[in-house]
Amino acid sequence: MSSEWPLLTLEDVAVPRGVVDGPFGSNLKASCYVESGIPVIRGSNLTVGPHRFKSEEFVYVGEETFKRLSRSECRPNDIIFTKKGTLGQTGLVPSDSQIEKYLISSNQMRLRVDPEKALPEYVYYWVSSKWAIQKIKQDSEFTGVPKINLEYLKKFAIRIPPLSQQTAIAKILGYLDKKIELNYQINQTLEQMAQAVFKSWFVDFEPVKAKMAARKRWQATQPGNEAASPVCYAGEQGGPAAGEDLETTMNLAAMQAISGKNREELARLQSEQPEQYAELRVTAELFPSAMQDSELGEVPEGWGPVRLERYIELAYGKALKKSSRVEGPYPVYGSGGITGSHNDFLVPGPGIVVGRKGTVGSIYWETKDFYPIDTTYYVLVKNGCSLPFAYYLLHTLGLDGMNTDAAVPGLNRNNVYRLEVPCYSLELMERFSLTVNSISKMKSASNNETQSLIELRDTLLPKLLSGELTLPATETQEPELPKVANV
Repeated sequence: MSSEWPLLTLEDVAVPRGVVDGPFGSNLKASCYVESGIPVIRGSNLTVGPHRFKSEEFVYVGEETFKRLSRSECRPNDIIFTKKGTLGQTGLVPSDSQIEKYLISSNQMRLRVDPEKALPEYVYYWVSSKWAIQKIKQDSEFTGVPKINLEYLKKFAIRIPPLSQQTAIAKILGYLDKKIELNYQINQTLEQMAQAVFKSWFVDFEPVKAKMAARKRWQATQPGNEAASPVCYAGEQGGPAAGEDLETTMNLAAMQAISGKNREELARLQSEQPEQYAELRVTAELFPSAMQDSELGEVPEGWGPVRLERYIELAYGKALKKSSRVEGPYPVYGSGGITGSHNDFLVPGPGIVVGRKGTVGSIYWETKDFYPIDTTYYVLVKNGCSLPFAYYLLHTLGLDGMNTDAAVPGLNRNNVYRLEVPCYSLELMERFSLTVNSISKMKSASNNETQSLIELRDTLLPKLLSGELTLPATETQEPELPKVANV
């Protein structure tokens, strides 16, 4: 039990001089940052609770700056803490990181654990637990911006079981984290797929261009045009079959552009999955076979420009002070994303939130009922536009660059309404929504599994750290999870 485990401090389990803080603010200014070099770990790389380390948020410094500030260097297996601002943020630099050295920013502190005294992963789970986060916040200085200091971190208490028990605990929790991270990656891939489909159909107009190129190829095979030079198009596998009519040639070309399959693969799809083939053909037939000039440049024939207000309306969110919120099942959205929860909602899900004040033009998709506050808009659709279509369309319009207010950044919805977009085919908008809905179902299933894994991890974590659950040392790669009642 944990009462039998020695109570030590973080300084006790650190290597000599293993607890350091970031450079003094004036020594690491924004002017020190370069396009590439040594990554700087900031608060945006950390999370509250035992979540993944966010390496996509890095900024960089050059070698000279790093040498000058090398006292604040960081390496894999180091644990990072925020000392000012969003307290409770932590991050464990991955042991398998391909990056050998980092620099921590002015608002961070670093702990380097002595592996002979404690396991870095175990220490990380301890300091990122709800109990530890709550204690850090309670003990912080509240004069101005909440903060803690290096001496506080050094004296922070931690129970240290035998290394074999630490290893077993870290394996269980690490296994769950890896499964959670894998689901995040799956959802990122699915989201990229949906974005790629929208870009192909409605930004690059690839199926239309494929039809146009196919027409030239077909014409080159007609009697009297033997000398014409062939024109290739993306994904083409040979020219039209003998006796193939123009319409079939163009539709097959569009089907290749939509599906990424060549003619042989399409023939196999027709034989093995005729319903899916028929759906693909119907989709291909909906695309025009020519382009026209417009104020937007070349667009598919019949897709002349219209104002964005044809498709969407931006409705104002509603003020909801933090003091008025009651923690509940509904996420509360500000322009920077989820800012908490409430026991009531304003908008039934699914829905789209757009940043109005502060983080201008940010765009969020929420599947559940939600509460957008007055720094946001939420999206209403009309004239046959669907919410999924509106979501991906808004991502192509550069709303984050449309700040119109001098003091607090702001997004004027009338300026958004005046943006011009093609007059999209309603049938194709519907087809796209059906395609994205199937992707959304896969994302939803992944999200549900992730939520279950997070709840299991968050239930196990305090029981393991308190010694309520004890585990045998194990060398298995995928440990068997202990059974916990009411998980």
